[in-house]
Amino acid sequence: MLKRLHVLFPCCLSIVALPARAEDWNLLAQLANGGIGIVVTGALSVLALAVGLERLVNLRVERVAPLALAEQACTLWRAGRFDELQALAAEGDSSLARIVGYLAQQRRLPPEALALRAGELAATELRLQQQKAYALNVVATIAPIVGLLGTVIGMIESFHVIAANGMGDPTMLAGGISKALVNTAAGLSVALPALAMHHFLRSRLVGIGIALERALNRLLDDMRGGGAPHDAVYAAVQPVLGEASHAH
Repeated sequence: MLKRLHVLFPCCLSIVALPARAEDWNLLAQLANGGIGIVVTGALSVLALAVGLERLVNLRVERVAPLALAEQACTLWRAGRFDELQALAAEGDSSLARIVGYLAQQRRLPPEALALRAGELAATELRLQQQKAYALNVVATIAPIVGLLGTVIGMIESFHVIAANGMGDPTMLAGGISKALVNTAAGLSVALPALAMHHFLRSRLVGIGIALERALNRLLDDMRGGGAPHDAVYAAVQPVLGEASHAH
């Protein structure tokens, strides 16, 4: 027990002393001295934040495949009130509304052809939603590289200081080393949340795609009076869902 206390006591003292030593450490000053790499990383962080917030707001079932619209569309289709159905679809701004509007306009086509076209439209809508979040993948890829570039520049500056002044005063190296470490930390701090958000949105897209597929299949059921041609919608939508769920 005494040996353990002997080891823990200096550690506790060092932890207590950390705030006192960190008082002179100014994060904003360190970032300001980080060079152009910090500016680029900051711009990437703003882009990631804007795209992430926009996707969180708009990539939802209520915005892509609203359940209320699916219910109303099925009711109007069964009743044969196609003018009202087209008006309802025109009022909406969701992916499901656009597909329902097309099905109502082209309702005289064979059910198999409508099912095939509905699947193609659904796949296109899902890819558009997926593409809007692609900037997060770009940020997650570029931010660490920008940080690495800033690290290399900082180390080059440190070696220039050594070449010009020798190793007599290590404090002269602090500027270059600080720039190197700050750029690395900034790049990772931006890339990790962007990557996490990118995968979260991909997972959400899979759920939305399944909801859209179910809504379309239900509407196609009403067109056929049962025994809807599910395979056409499934075959068109499933590759997009597979891309979203298995992307790295």
